Amino acid sequence: MNMQPTTVMAPPPPRTIAEMQLQPVMMRDILLKTIFRKNVSEVTELAKAVCLPRQVTQELVDMAREQRLLEATGTLNANSGGEMGYQLTDAGKARALDALAQSEYFGAMPVPLEVYREQIKRQSIRNVQITREQLVSAMGHLVLPDDLLDQLGPAVSAGRSCLMYGPPGNGKSSISNGIRDAMGDKIYVPRAIEYSGQVITVYDPIVHSAAESEEDDPNSLRRRTTFDTRYVKCDRPTVITGGELTLDMLDLVYNPTARTYQAPLQLKSTGGIFIVDDLGRQSEPPQSLVNRWIVPLEENKDILALQSGEKFEVPFDTLVIFSTNFHPNEIFDQAALRRIFFKIKIDGPNQANFLKIFSLVARAKKLELDEEALIYLLKVKYPTIDNIYANYQPVFLIDQMRSICDFEGIPYKMSKSLVDRAWANMFVKEEHIVK
Repeated sequence: MNMQPTTVMAPPPPRTIAEMQLQPVMMRDILLKTIFRKNVSEVTELAKAVCLPRQVTQELVDMAREQRLLEATGTLNANSGGEMGYQLTDAGKARALDALAQSEYFGAMPVPLEVYREQIKRQSIRNVQITREQLVSAMGHLVLPDDLLDQLGPAVSAGRSCLMYGPPGNGKSSISNGIRDAMGDKIYVPRAIEYSGQVITVYDPIVHSAAESEEDDPNSLRRRTTFDTRYVKCDRPTVITGGELTLDMLDLVYNPTARTYQAPLQLKSTGGIFIVDDLGRQSEPPQSLVNRWIVPLEENKDILALQSGEKFEVPFDTLVIFSTNFHPNEIFDQAALRRIFFKIKIDGPNQANFLKIFSLVARAKKLELDEEALIYLLKVKYPTIDNIYANYQPVFLIDQMRSICDFEGIPYKMSKSLVDRAWANMFVKEEHIVK
């Protein structure tokens, strides 16, 4: 199961219209709409606009010409290697406007859902085997308990759901991001997919980090781009949601103006990680959110619905990480917990690790430490909160001390008085406020 980054098989570019597995009328209409909206005329630039090989684009142009929707301009463009130009006929313009009235989508040809399903198998998150070295490398900046990687490693490698729980401020979000960084390889994300004649956009530059692309030289006989450019080569995606997550964000988003769909968050995260942070802080009850995931988590498929009410299945190939400050028994029933494959408690650091974090943060933020002030912090201040340490506290206290030093115009050097003033801002005193 060990997968190296180079072993993800790229989607092969189609060689003919037949290999596209799309309705010819749909392809023709997208071609016409693209010419109309982008005002392109040469086949080379049109091929780039619809993300198809030149020979397939030429087939579509020839089909449109036979139907008298396109015509040659009769002039050769010297700047494009003597390439013939094409333009819409009056009938072509009418057809383009009619097609735009049905759907505003133009540009990259969509990938049929069934074709994308095969690509998902080739780059499945469940094919990735994360090694201890990869996790250590990705999380080397974090101070973690020695046994935590023993629990995280199998959870990530299995590609199954994972619940991380524990007190707030102890790095659950940072650990989730570290898991993402440990992946390291690239996958192929479709710009859009097609189901039942409907276009669903998937690629989202906010979610997907595209790898550097290589442009083909139109005058070269050798292609540098060797995969289907209807896909974008990306890092494995990571979708992070917090208290803003609602159930309707997991449904197809329909744009009534453009008459197209946008993929929901979990479909955008296919082949990657979906992090539900701060579970229990959403407007939806945690049990309801997990109930929505029951079928995807158990059967590796999700069910979406079109505006017409028609439902269809899409692959669910995502590592779901739930992160919460609540104890699992407080927010889930046992049936829901059974469906979450791994449960990992993230505790606060012990005193030794707390000091290690404090030292690393102080060095990074150029705060000079003082042994007497550190002893005062550990022996006087922390006993007032039962010596409960958290990973966020060193950053908070040191930032507070630096801000005080800036205001007072004094050097960045730790002292007992600075500790007192910083500590006072870390907690709010319980008291009754008279209104």
